Amino acid sequence: MREFIHKAAFSAGFDACGFARAEALTEDAAFLREWLSQGKHGDMQYLERNFEKRTDPRVLVPDCKTIIVLLLNYYPELKQTTERHKIAKYAYPEVDYHTTIREKLSRLEKEIALEYGADFFSIEHQHSFIDSAPVLERRWAQKTGLGWLGKHTQLIAPGYGSYVFIATLMINKELDSYDSPINDRCGTCTRCIDACPTQALIPGTLDARKCISYLTIESKSEVPFELRDKLSGYSVGCDICADVCPWNKKWALPHRHEELKPAEVIFSWKEEDWENAGPEELRRQFRKSAVMRALKNQHRI
Repeated sequence: MREFIHKAAFSAGFDACGFARAEALTEDAAFLREWLSQGKHGDMQYLERNFEKRTDPRVLVPDCKTIIVLLLNYYPELKQTTERHKIAKYAYPEVDYHTTIREKLSRLEKEIALEYGADFFSIEHQHSFIDSAPVLERRWAQKTGLGWLGKHTQLIAPGYGSYVFIATLMINKELDSYDSPINDRCGTCTRCIDACPTQALIPGTLDARKCISYLTIESKSEVPFELRDKLSGYSVGCDICADVCPWNKKWALPHRHEELKPAEVIFSWKEEDWENAGPEELRRQFRKSAVMRALKNQHRI
């Protein structure tokens, strides 16, 4: 069964697949409660909701026995060269990655159901997830041995680095065996922490209120005055802590997924094009893209 699902995952277009037993994440629950109590989540009040579902997949999907974790490499072949209006690499694709991954998850689910029956999945509850659901997907990826959590809090996957999308599929069947976590390989390296312009990182945790990704995507407020000159030219997200990671320099290779092809304007627009683009033009260029969410929060759409 493991072998079939693994092959089906690659057939559906994913780059890696791992398996973990569904269980409560007690240590993560304690950490998350403390992190939330300190207000480090900023305006992301949704992280306060569905706490039990977020820390125990069996509450989110009753009868869930196994978590299938899937990775999709999104590291691009080309990178922006502009000094301002920079877009994080995850948002390069012309089509929002959520759409792409949902299609792949649906394909995988159909393959499993065809082979083993639809009762593998909850009929009454959603059972496939990307990063917009109450799932600690990075922790589950770590539990399946697909990578470890770096000091920048991102998953670092051997062979791919941290430029990977994570998806999960929860099934109602136990497997004969599960994958095991791998050791943390960051060692004494602190390059990601040292490189963060806003000092949002300390080892193993993040103060989202200072994070450039949060400030340019999630925040509903104006960027604090003391941080405005530290955004490093980013308009949507940030890749600074990932770009300096030695493991990304070693492992990150351009993806081969046609469905993740970048929007042409990411590379063709010059500084003045970004400056002069009004709401209608931005909407036209990025109507299918993950960039839209950030632009809406910035009230540019």
